Amino acid sequence: MAIDVARETALKILYDVNENAAYSNISVNKYLESIGPRELDRAFATELAYGTVKWLIEIDYIIDRYSSVRLKKLSPWIKNILRLGIYQLLHTDRIPVSAAVNTSVDLAKRYGHQASSRFVNAVLRNIDRNRQDIPYPKREDVTKYLSITYSYPEDLVSRWLKLFGAEFTEALLKSNNEVPDFNVRVNTLKTNRQDLIEALKQKGCQAREGNNLEEAVVLENPSSIAKLDAFQEGYFTVQDESSMLSSIILEPVEGQLAVDVCSAPGGKSTHIAQLMKNKGTVLARDIHPHKLKLIEQTAARLGTDIIKTELYDAARFDETLAGKADRVLVDAPCTGLGIIRKKPDIKYSANLSQQKEIVELQRKVLYNAAKYVKPGGYLVYSTCTIQPEENLDNVRAFLAENREYNLAGFEKLLPGKLRTDTAPEGYIQLYPNVNQTDGFFISKIIRNS
Repeated sequence: MAIDVARETALKILYDVNENAAYSNISVNKYLESIGPRELDRAFATELAYGTVKWLIEIDYIIDRYSSVRLKKLSPWIKNILRLGIYQLLHTDRIPVSAAVNTSVDLAKRYGHQASSRFVNAVLRNIDRNRQDIPYPKREDVTKYLSITYSYPEDLVSRWLKLFGAEFTEALLKSNNEVPDFNVRVNTLKTNRQDLIEALKQKGCQAREGNNLEEAVVLENPSSIAKLDAFQEGYFTVQDESSMLSSIILEPVEGQLAVDVCSAPGGKSTHIAQLMKNKGTVLARDIHPHKLKLIEQTAARLGTDIIKTELYDAARFDETLAGKADRVLVDAPCTGLGIIRKKPDIKYSANLSQQKEIVELQRKVLYNAAKYVKPGGYLVYSTCTIQPEENLDNVRAFLAENREYNLAGFEKLLPGKLRTDTAPEGYIQLYPNVNQTDGFFISKIIRNS
């Protein structure tokens, strides 16, 4: 029996994510290796895996209503085969019902037994017949309705409803389920945006200018980026526009000492070096040795030779660096709830009950890093989350205890579409549904004395 390699690969990824608590992006990269260079299969497997993870709560809700066996009693392989089949039935336009069902039955024969394959066939056919009459929760129960309709845990939906209200929360959930633009940053040390776009098009990679920033390019059909000559020669690196903004707002100048205290995987460190025209020093620190090697490899590929990597825990204060840095970047560890579009499993794994510990770590890192800044120097504190406890609350708490620091406005550094009422005050919060970027917080602090 021939098994569809893309669907089987997606199934293995789903098993790894749902049964072994693996991170989706790591699992995808691991299992795509088994497919080899077949680009269509790799792209299809990736779409199926991420799509199924994205809609997991809705899919499991449907299984419990159309399966004669409760979800908790299904074998892990059969459960994930059903999930994969339901995703194809309900959330893809180009896959025929027969293909979605038959390939799921084939997988059930390999990973279950004959009775399992008949069961999978019956459940999927039943769902397909009743797809217009699935009994979703009523809108009156807003938390349950949003949770199932957009596939988010109820506690997260409830938290956002309290923060943002129903209309904004629904728009946020909907936007987080959309596929984001694939942004890359032009390495202006080696090329310019128009030349890069043309070089990519010559290799069959459709590209256009980014939505907001002059250094941003959107790839319309990204596939095997690392194999492109332009990537290998260091003409670009993968980075979202919101992430690029952190370095732009930091406003580094050539000849300065800039410190990135939580630098892996190196996108911001190399961007800072680029903005400094490769003149000065960028100290890129991280707590993990293997991540420092990634930074070094990226810096070498991009030709940014002013980056010095260093193994260091940002939660520990370094007296030797006190008052010596012109610019300091704190891209703090966080819940990551601003990048759900790219890593959908974050919405299931984010444990908001542990947010207190995360905030304590963030404050420790921020308080230490601020001491490295020279009088007149800048610090940027940023996260890829939308939780105020991890963002503006941290900044305000720091400023209340450290009177020699103040917020510094940066409206002039922003493109028009990203300017907000708070940018002149010294901070911005970006949202996918508002700004079409990752959810991202950036604040700028100046040390006065």
